[in-house]
Amino acid sequence: MGRVVRLFGRIREAWDRSRTARRTERSKRGDAGGGPRSHNLFEAAAAYVSACVADDQDRIEEAAGRVSPEALSFGVNELAGRAVIALARERDEPPGDVARALLGLPAT
Repeated sequence: MGRVVRLFGRIREAWDRSRTARRTERSKRGDAGGGPRSHNLFEAAAAYVSACVADDQDRIEEAAGRVSPEALSFGVNELAGRAVIALARERDEPPGDVARALLGLPAT
């Protein structure tokens, strides 16, 4: 359960760092909007999650900088959902039971 909590804590930290960096960059340019990003949000989410699992801060920051924090959050949520579905199919269990087990929660 601690890994999941740390993962979401890191997502929140990356979000805050990215938001601060974007504000700083916009104020330097005098620009109210950012340009489009060219990185795939799912690639960024996969890189971010794998870096978090490996506890590699450099890779975490690099992956978090590829896409907007909103896109990263969406990608991580999508990855989590797909992982739970894949494990549920593999275990032949309902996704809710698998999700609760991964978080260390008692079965309902």
